[in-house]
Amino acid sequence: MSPNLVNIIFGMKVRQARTENGLTLSEFASQCDLSPSYVTEIEKGRKYPRADKIMKIAETLGKEYDDLVSIKLGPSLSYLESTLSSTMLQKFPFGEFGLETGDLVNLLTREPERASALLHAILEMIRRYDVKEEDFLRAALRSYQEIHENYFQDLEDAALAFTADFGKAYNFGTERLVTQEALEQILTEVYGYQLDYKTIEEDERLSSFRSVFVPGRPPRLLVNGRLYPRQIKFLLARELGYQYLQLKERSQTSTPDEVKSFRQLLNDFRGAYFGGALMIRRAAILADLEAFFALETWNPQPLMDMLSGYDVTPEMLFYRFSELIPQHFGIPVHFLRYHQVGDEYKLIKHLNMNQLNLPSGLGLHEHYCRRWLSLRLLREMAERQSVGSTDRFPPPDVHISRFLNSEDRYVAFGFARSLVLSPGVNSSVTVGFRLTPDLDRTVHFVTDPAIPHVIINETCERCPLAPEECLVRAAPPLTLDAEQENAARKSALNRVVAQMRA
Repeated sequence: MSPNLVNIIFGMKVRQARTENGLTLSEFASQCDLSPSYVTEIEKGRKYPRADKIMKIAETLGKEYDDLVSIKLGPSLSYLESTLSSTMLQKFPFGEFGLETGDLVNLLTREPERASALLHAILEMIRRYDVKEEDFLRAALRSYQEIHENYFQDLEDAALAFTADFGKAYNFGTERLVTQEALEQILTEVYGYQLDYKTIEEDERLSSFRSVFVPGRPPRLLVNGRLYPRQIKFLLARELGYQYLQLKERSQTSTPDEVKSFRQLLNDFRGAYFGGALMIRRAAILADLEAFFALETWNPQPLMDMLSGYDVTPEMLFYRFSELIPQHFGIPVHFLRYHQVGDEYKLIKHLNMNQLNLPSGLGLHEHYCRRWLSLRLLREMAERQSVGSTDRFPPPDVHISRFLNSEDRYVAFGFARSLVLSPGVNSSVTVGFRLTPDLDRTVHFVTDPAIPHVIINETCERCPLAPEECLVRAAPPLTLDAEQENAARKSALNRVVAQMRA
């Protein structure tokens, strides 16, 4: 057991016993010949007193020394004990949210038995829905990004500083895009890398990896040669991000085989953010976005021009949008990436900064509404492929959606494409804004009457639309039927009870 956890359990026991004895923090500190600030440090798990001080604490609280220093908790607190000792809690990045483990302990120990029961229920739900530690850490990272509106000035500044440091020597800058050759030269000449474009491609067992980092002297970066050149450029730019930002704890593979800590995920994110900022200059893309938003009618061509102009994929471009639009235009966004395999759709990545009603629960075994733009783009992509289309990046599309039985409306636009490393898998990426009364002051084309308006819902299982009202329904409304049956049963019960009391 870690020393930190021993401190936390000891502090929790002291606080609980002090509260049971009706002692204020100052009274308790005085009787123990300790300062109130030192007692606070003990109760928060930051300090562990010497044996003589523990004996005085035990005497004041009427506790046995051995009971106080034992790391075991009573039966009613067993789930509290297991939670505190779980690797999930140990790895949670409290510091990134301005908290520490002791803050959680203080909350839990106010009503420890009730807290233990609550944690029991939460742990049962985690087991039932198979929530893994990686899911937990990724959700923490997503929350961290969203509370910062996915904008990080230090990383924007780092990309500019990198350009100032290396741009002149390697022929790129604010007016000239960085090339793959320049990225390769900086990695090999400045950071001593060896680059390998053959090993992954030649070994079928490694074919799903985009890249593999092999630390050592020299460090080696294995890159999947089957990737598009623009994808390879991003991998090289991200690798430079790891080095320039001095990010040590990181994933060795892309995508990562194993997530060991939040710091690993955070550093992966920071490296990728740097790479995107290096490839898509902030000043240039903001000017392009201003021109795009100024259009009075929807036109997909500017988005196509940005793809080719910056030599990036739709995911890179739209993710850069999610970093800059909230900060510089004051518009909260949602970013969605879905994959389709056959008739199945899976939400792979999302950011939700505008309160989109997104059915993304890990335990959700329902069918996403097929009217969502993300899914329509995938469906249309599959239809084009069925008649022989080989277009890598079909033109983007747009719609304005309104949730059934709600006034919430969103404008969204997005791309679909096939994945080069996953034959038979298509991917869509969309960005959307909540349609507020003043959105058209910034994004003029949202008033274009030619943009289709669509009624959407969360899932087919929860949707009341009749078959003739929705031609793309993928499943019957089983959840809705069950809810309505339960409501009718409650209504009948209330009616009978009221009649009996009359």
